[in-house]
Amino acid sequence: MTANSLAGSTLIDTIWSNPLSKPVNRAIRFAVLALLGTALIAITARIQVPFWPVPMTMQTFAILVVGMAYGWRLGGATVLLYLAEGAVGLPVFARGGGLAYFMGPTTGYLFGFVLAAMLVGYLAEKGWDRDVLRTLAANTLGTLVIFTGGFLWLAVFLMQAKGLDVAGGAYAALAAGVTPFIAGAVAKIALAAAILPLAWRLLGRRSVRH
Repeated sequence: MTANSLAGSTLIDTIWSNPLSKPVNRAIRFAVLALLGTALIAITARIQVPFWPVPMTMQTFAILVVGMAYGWRLGGATVLLYLAEGAVGLPVFARGGGLAYFMGPTTGYLFGFVLAAMLVGYLAEKGWDRDVLRTLAANTLGTLVIFTGGFLWLAVFLMQAKGLDVAGGAYAALAAGVTPFIAGAVAKIALAAAILPLAWRLLGRRSVRH
């Protein structure tokens, strides 16, 4: 097995190959990976890193990494499972869980997580996680999807909650839900762009030795 033979795989397929012969094994693998992914996202949602201008959590970093490592199907399904866990009350979000999270100001970000994981997962399946520049590009696009979903929902939420017009809602949403988090997002994009290509290089070296 050479490094080139890894070209058609996702990172997780290379680490844990898909048992094609038995559907039950595929289902078990899918469930185990999805649960591990939701656990990682839940843990990182609670991790706060001192950062300027506001502290950042590592949740969006986990979303990007899970999406790219898993591919668009498993990555998207994992984030949907994470949202379902939160909806039934499991404390997987930054401040707990429950249906109230899906009616509050952060709802747009939550659904943006799903689309972002699917997008970066799709790009990873096309090889965008193999080098730093393309991984940077993929995770930048994924982050833009998260911010766009969060911004649009928050603008409407603030318009209704505070009686703002469209311009006022957009300005308030940008100031509260986007601008303070840009620096942290850049740091998480850069971290993901360093980790994923490095993981591929390490796997390639191991496969060459074997």
